[in-house]
Amino acid sequence: MTNHGEVFNALRAHLRKTSLVASASELLEWDERTGMPVDGREFRAEQVAYLSGLVHDMRTSPEIESWLDQLSGWSDADAPHGDVGATVRLVRKDYEKQKRLPKALVEAIASATVRGQGRWDAARKADDYRQFQPALDEMISLQRQAGECLADDGQTTYEALLDQYEPDAKADELSRVFANLRGELVQLLDEIKGSTRQVDETLLKKQYPVDGQRSLSRTLAEAIGFDFNRGRLDETSHPFCTNLGPSDCRILTRYDSSWLPGSIFGTLHEAGHGMYEQGLPQDWYGLPPGTYASLGIHESQSRLWENLVGRSAEFWQCFAPLMQETFGENIAAEKWHASFNRVTPSLIRVEADEATYNLHIIVRFELEQALISGELSTDDLPAVWNERYENVIGVRPPSDADGVLQDVHWSAGLFGYFPTYTLGNLIAAQLYAAADKSLGDLNGMIARGEFEPLLTWLRENVHAHGRKYSADEIVQNATGRSLSAEPLVASLRERYSLVYDVSPPASASTTSS
Repeated sequence: MTNHGEVFNALRAHLRKTSLVASASELLEWDERTGMPVDGREFRAEQVAYLSGLVHDMRTSPEIESWLDQLSGWSDADAPHGDVGATVRLVRKDYEKQKRLPKALVEAIASATVRGQGRWDAARKADDYRQFQPALDEMISLQRQAGECLADDGQTTYEALLDQYEPDAKADELSRVFANLRGELVQLLDEIKGSTRQVDETLLKKQYPVDGQRSLSRTLAEAIGFDFNRGRLDETSHPFCTNLGPSDCRILTRYDSSWLPGSIFGTLHEAGHGMYEQGLPQDWYGLPPGTYASLGIHESQSRLWENLVGRSAEFWQCFAPLMQETFGENIAAEKWHASFNRVTPSLIRVEADEATYNLHIIVRFELEQALISGELSTDDLPAVWNERYENVIGVRPPSDADGVLQDVHWSAGLFGYFPTYTLGNLIAAQLYAAADKSLGDLNGMIARGEFEPLLTWLRENVHAHGRKYSADEIVQNATGRSLSAEPLVASLRERYSLVYDVSPPASASTTSS
């Protein structure tokens, strides 16, 4: 008679061991982006490729299939959202997917990612797209192969890639959602353009010493709840967050003495990612209950703290004194708030205001589908990028460094990742509105610097579930409704009505920020 408990423990131990190797690979990737010598890149590519192949072997071991078969019919495994049931259900799904990928392809992608990111970094600094193009061509080819291996019946190659970040998402459904959101944003932007109230740019154009920004960034991250006993803050060319273990979360930001918002909101964004990782069940690290639900949910946590909290009037009411202490200028909270909510078409996605940010994502979403399908050549990509920016956002990049080379994602093979940013914005607004309704006076808490109630609510309603529920189920369970653009639009209107002559949301109860 099968001892299901022993079999499950064997499966769990194997997955845990797999996570040890995977985290070692991720540590090498973190080091690559923070302090690795430039000439170390080729050997690092070999290291990461080897470890990626080893992880793939472990994730596709025939033992996994044997253990899963033995667990079939076990009552504990029948509860789809229990720790055991979710693990069995999702490990089988992952196993079947991973088996479709040849080990050589997995290793090739890992190697190309290291080399590609190096070429991207050098090309951006040199403003030389052609220097990066061969690496991009190689990565697109590899990703097409991966998508073709992973595609289920009815899925396009692009949707198979998208599925890695947002399970079960459909490109045509996202296109409809984004089109509706774009319509709402265009209307809001028209109202802002016609506003008689405009924002003084003086604060944004001043010089802010990088040392002061470093101190401020750490203080803000710690204040909202990032645990520095279980994580750290470093610098890189493109902000990101990576988790190296249940108590080792690395967040990275960047500093520019002439652009203060970059470090503030980059830090809040990555701290939001980090707090999600720190809130996942530690005992289940490396298994579905201890893994994030989707990139859309992950991005909802970063965008919630960056925008719904960090760009609120109450946040700056709380931290205006710290700004004076750090930079020596007595600026009213209202001026900081207005400056950080200034709306203007911009070139750089990570520095975009909240009203135009999703337009940046729509451009990338459309272009990467065309790249994967072959409808768009990398020869034509810079020119098409510039045209789309001019038509959709209203600005034309003067250089490729501020245009097609501005993001690291495609060099890392992250095709299908960009849409999760907009999904994250939608989810964040809906979660925030639900938390406000549940907690009461969330604005007052933020003004007083009391962030723990909101973080606790997110821990209980999002983080604690790991991957046991789908993204849609998490949103439904936490907010009582399916995903909608209404809370995001209402949130934007409410905030911008404090800065510009725009109509506030029809119902103030929809959101609070």
